[in-house]
Amino acid sequence: MKAVRLHEYGPPSVLVYEDAPRPQPQAGQVAVQIYAAGVGVWDAEIRRGEWRDMIDYPMPLILGTDVAGKVAETGSGVTNLRVGQDVYGVVDMTLSGSNAEIGLGRAAALSPKPSTLSYEEAAAVPVVAVTAWQMLFDLAGVKARQTVLIHGAGGNVGRFAVQFAKRAGATVIGTASARDLDDVRALGADQILDYKGKPFEQIVRNVDVVIDLVGGDTRRRSWDVLKEGGILVAASEELSEEDTQVARRKNVRAAFVEVDVTANLLARLTELLDARQITTKVGAILPLAQARRAHEMIEAHQQPSGKLVLKVR
Repeated sequence: MKAVRLHEYGPPSVLVYEDAPRPQPQAGQVAVQIYAAGVGVWDAEIRRGEWRDMIDYPMPLILGTDVAGKVAETGSGVTNLRVGQDVYGVVDMTLSGSNAEIGLGRAAALSPKPSTLSYEEAAAVPVVAVTAWQMLFDLAGVKARQTVLIHGAGGNVGRFAVQFAKRAGATVIGTASARDLDDVRALGADQILDYKGKPFEQIVRNVDVVIDLVGGDTRRRSWDVLKEGGILVAASEELSEEDTQVARRKNVRAAFVEVDVTANLLARLTELLDARQITTKVGAILPLAQARRAHEMIEAHQQPSGKLVLKVR
């Protein structure tokens, strides 16, 4: 099969489009014939080697987790999916990633594809949508009539966070770049702030939840806008000791999301997508052979508004 692999960590130039062995599913695993694969910042971080001390990735490595395609083969014990079925979800890079004609993942992380979405649209959903859901509901416990501040509301996770929070009945304030303001407003945000404009902490007060998809100085300035007992949930950078101390001093909570894509949650997302209660956005579609170009766009901060997707077939 054809795949995009790296034999060593480094810049986008280490990515090679080449032949690779077809992976075989073991117990509980599914081989997916890939039609489309999402590409994100996390893929670039792995390619640069930033996760090598935490995860023992095999070399040569096929990058990518987000996937949409058809079940090609199942291992023993798989009962929720059948060969030939359209699916979406994530494959496992430690087994065989999504930047290939065939990927390998756990059946527990794959689900029937939304019927209203193309393969490319479906591949743009799993990790970012699940991240937003877990931040809002599993960690922050967002409820109706709360106020939620979402930093990076125009990004791929942020777009879903806006939609989920509005569906939950919350008042949503989003910070975003100028190019994304109208888009975030159309998703239902009640207040949208240009992150380069007047500092948000001079405008926003007493929010119940901060969804931090930016980190850095934005996080440091966010502690003061939380009401007592509120919570900041982070995804962009892990919480530091300083963050923990500030949260304790201000009597607020802090949490970091560790994304866990499950078939049950994917099925819930499918219901919302097929009912057109939430939407996804594809920013650009490149052929698999141009995966290097996708990484170059990420490195140069030239990503389009919406998810980068590789078209495999």
